[in-house]
Amino acid sequence: MRQAGRSLPEYRKVREGTTMLESCMRPDLVVEITLQPVRRYGVDAAIFYSDIVLPLKATGFDIEIKPGVGPVVAAPIRDAAGLDAVRPVTPADVPYTSDSVKQLVAELDGTPLIGFAGAPFTVASYLVEGGPSKDHAKTKALMHGDPKLWHALADRLADVAIAYLSVQIEAGASAIQLFDSWAGGLSARDYAQFVQPHSAKVFEALASYGVPRLHFGVNTGELLGLMSEAGADVVGVDWRVPLDEAVRRIAAAGSGPKPVQGNLDPALLFAGWDALEPEIDRILAEGKAAPGHIFNLGHGVPPDTDPEVLHRIVRHVQTRSARVPA
Repeated sequence: MRQAGRSLPEYRKVREGTTMLESCMRPDLVVEITLQPVRRYGVDAAIFYSDIVLPLKATGFDIEIKPGVGPVVAAPIRDAAGLDAVRPVTPADVPYTSDSVKQLVAELDGTPLIGFAGAPFTVASYLVEGGPSKDHAKTKALMHGDPKLWHALADRLADVAIAYLSVQIEAGASAIQLFDSWAGGLSARDYAQFVQPHSAKVFEALASYGVPRLHFGVNTGELLGLMSEAGADVVGVDWRVPLDEAVRRIAAAGSGPKPVQGNLDPALLFAGWDALEPEIDRILAEGKAAPGHIFNLGHGVPPDTDPEVLHRIVRHVQTRSARVPA
């Protein structure tokens, strides 16, 4: 996941004295931080170091990431006047992103680079709530109370994601991932009405590039079919749903079986190898139900994870996978 390196001592050292968003705007730091997990673990792909609110910050939107809190918005969007603060992103707004991706592609020398952006709903939830929220009450209230304003905001944020992902692809990213981290807080009906059309707009706009498109959310077991229908090529699955069941739900939605990504519970990173190994093997076995399986955590890496545990997981998965016929 995009927090791949944050448990590493070398990550903490290189980030000293630099805020999250500042580090995302410096190609030297972006390149170094993106490469750290690749060097340390020998993973099969790199995930671009950035943040889902960076494109907004780049266009002048007043948003900051407060340590221990997350994205905080100075003036939350609660009415039509607030829309004026969300403007289109251009390549000129994020030159450091293009530079970083180009340098990374050269440094990675064939190892794929996965670009990413925040999905319209998840980014909108921060803008409406004013910061992180457990229940997204203000966001849901806006959806139902002023659907016209909601769709206008989500449409603008879809354009932001399209532009930011296009910059990454055109600079050389091999695949992209759309993070809808908080979509799991919605009912299937609300997701279908208020969220899916805007995520689908992002995936459709990027289809012509021909790169794999991944879609991920947390606690989205009831939404997997709808998320698949939004147009992604690969569907991310958190740890709450077994992969073989996730494959069944995705296929039942009508778009056919698709590759999946996931889905080790990050909490098990602290359980010891005797407990961890059989869980990894179970997930690999369940993943065979899909036409393709990207082994991953079911969410991000906890900052206090022992890097040696992650290294051992990578080696174990790579060894086991080498024995599975293509």
